[in-house]
Amino acid sequence: MIDPTIKRCLGQMIKGVQVVAASHDGLTRAYTSHWVSQVSFEEPVVMASISPKHDTWPLIEQSGRFTVSLLAADQIAEGQYFSYPGRKFRYAIPEFLDEVDGHPVVPNSIAWFSCAVFQTMPMLDHLLVFARIDAHGVGRLKEPPLLYSSRHGWRVTGDKAREPGVSIRDQLLARLGDALADDDGEE
Repeated sequence: MIDPTIKRCLGQMIKGVQVVAASHDGLTRAYTSHWVSQVSFEEPVVMASISPKHDTWPLIEQSGRFTVSLLAADQIAEGQYFSYPGRKFRYAIPEFLDEVDGHPVVPNSIAWFSCAVFQTMPMLDHLLVFARIDAHGVGRLKEPPLLYSSRHGWRVTGDKAREPGVSIRDQLLARLGDALADDDGEE
């Protein structure tokens, strides 16, 4: 059990929302996640965290594949639907998933990736699944993404954090240059 204070602190973390789906032998299942991350700059590799108890896991395990649909801010219904085990809804809303070139994806999402699993790592109560992106589709890239925080709930990305025309990087590099110049003068 997580300490309540730590849980509140972790709840401040805000992340993009995705739907992870898998198909095998004519069966498709999906779940909402905010635990999918890019984990490599050199290759298109992602990591997804999944409970081995979830009904999507056996399909990922058997097929060796999954898809990730990045949800737009106006796709809260899709995010909410897949955040409950589909069996509670009796998988009654099939229009929330389409098949695109054999890949189960959320229609009108920002983008989607199809991923081939190459490694899994058991954790205490979840599995980390590492996969290479081998197919993708571009949707509404200019739309703001849907975000989620366990403490604050569903959110939409907001305004830019930097002022237009201000480069924090350039300011930091100037400070570094000044500090190095000061160090050189003290010999």
